[in-house]
Amino acid sequence: MTTKLKVKRFRTRRPDPVETPPPPRPNLVSPASDSFAETGTISDTAFFPAPDSDGFGSEPFPTASAAAAQTNDAPAAIDAIRKEGLTGRELRMARRLAQKHELPATSDFDAVRLLRNAGIDPFQTNSVLELVAAAGNGGNAAPPGSRALAITPGGDGVQLPQTIQPAQVPSTEMAAEQAHIAEVAKIQRDIVARRRRKSLLLMARLFVFVGLPTLLAGIYYYTIATPFYNSHTEFVIQQAESASTGLGSLIKGSAFATSQDSIAVQGYLQSQDAMERLDKDIGFRSHYSDPTIDPIQRLDPNASNTALYKVYRRNVKISYDPTEGLIKMEVIAADPQIAVKYSKALIGYAEEQVDQLTARLRGDQMKGALEAYQDAEKKLTDANMKVVELQEKNKVVSSEVEISLVSTQIGQLESQLTLEQLSLAQMEANARPNTARMDPVKRRIATLQDQIAQLRSKMTEDSSSGQSLAKVQSELLVAQADVATRQLLLSTALTAMEAARNEANRQTRYLSLSVNPVAADEAAYPLAFENTIVVMLIFAGIYLMISMTVAILHEQVTA
Repeated sequence: MTTKLKVKRFRTRRPDPVETPPPPRPNLVSPASDSFAETGTISDTAFFPAPDSDGFGSEPFPTASAAAAQTNDAPAAIDAIRKEGLTGRELRMARRLAQKHELPATSDFDAVRLLRNAGIDPFQTNSVLELVAAAGNGGNAAPPGSRALAITPGGDGVQLPQTIQPAQVPSTEMAAEQAHIAEVAKIQRDIVARRRRKSLLLMARLFVFVGLPTLLAGIYYYTIATPFYNSHTEFVIQQAESASTGLGSLIKGSAFATSQDSIAVQGYLQSQDAMERLDKDIGFRSHYSDPTIDPIQRLDPNASNTALYKVYRRNVKISYDPTEGLIKMEVIAADPQIAVKYSKALIGYAEEQVDQLTARLRGDQMKGALEAYQDAEKKLTDANMKVVELQEKNKVVSSEVEISLVSTQIGQLESQLTLEQLSLAQMEANARPNTARMDPVKRRIATLQDQIAQLRSKMTEDSSSGQSLAKVQSELLVAQADVATRQLLLSTALTAMEAARNEANRQTRYLSLSVNPVAADEAAYPLAFENTIVVMLIFAGIYLMISMTVAILHEQVTA
């Protein structure tokens, strides 16, 4: 229930800008103050004289000169107050306090000046005058129509009087306000009742749409669901060490070297092919169709392969860790021994798949290298046979040797020819040469020239075979060069075959088990608490979406 805030009201209208002097203080020792000594108050007739008199007769006012001096110093004092940097709230408080004490302030700064001249703190919530008046009256209220005088302890006399308002009967406005407050209270009570009713309806809907399904799910998971056991296995795929250098040596032996094979094995173990093979070898369908399993988790014996594959994906979980290169496999079954049996069967399938991944690559590499080596060896044999055939055909073992022999013979014959020609020249130089001695020399020179010509012709044309020695040498050189080339190719093919053999050995993959499957002694599934919380969140989300949709549609329709 709320009540209306009551604030004391003050008049904020500016008074007459003409500044009037403050009312004079009465003399406390005058005869008119006897009533004050007895009752603590002075009546209006005792305190205020006739309207046309100032109350003091012909006595001079003792503070007239001081008031005139303060009036003359007012602009300077206002400028000094303006420089103090007072806030708007402080100025408003001073203005209200000046109006309360009926000080003729023309502005907020003038109100501060007048309050300070009157000995009142302009920034205090409860003025000194009110505190002293309450202490002087002793808590007794003055009678209506009278003015209370406040005496400041330690001061110089009585300050300005305050009018005490008489008691009044509540007006029609107050009655209307009270009726309004009662009506507001009734409306608030109706709102509280309506909110309580809506809260109860909300709690009922939450119980029906969220709490009841959560309760049923908890009952199922804790009491009805068949316990399942898991078998955890971890294995890694490794390859043979290679002698590679450079960038290949950086990733050698790391998880990146076999990441593709690991991903391929993971995909195969999660495929329907592996499920059908497992069902054919061990009987995957029959185990999950066992009548001892609860109806929700039980598989229909006549279910399709698609439904069986969903059960396989739900109960055979395989993950790959790229940072470590590990393949983690978890097999879930109603019997721990069957879970271990399924794990070992899947590990065997993975080993076969690893071998198949690299068998074709290794076979292709060795096949190509072996064929290249056999071809180079055959061509080398053919080149050698061609050289032998040329040698047998031309009756020449080596063309270079034959040419060197013929060249040596020609050189020797030319030396003899030169000697014979010199002898003939000496004989002819005589005055009477001997003809009998010159004829044999000439015949020998002619014979040597014929022999040299035959030898030279033999180098260019062979009369017996019809081929020249130069042509035979050219054919033999070509055949021998072919033999040398084939030998080089054979050596290269042999090197390539050895490299292919090493690469094939390096491509060999091994499946290494790091965690063997072990039969569990406690059931790991179902996760009763976690599954119950998930059901609650799911139904709460569905309820929230439906409620928001209905609220939006209702707002759109009623708008």
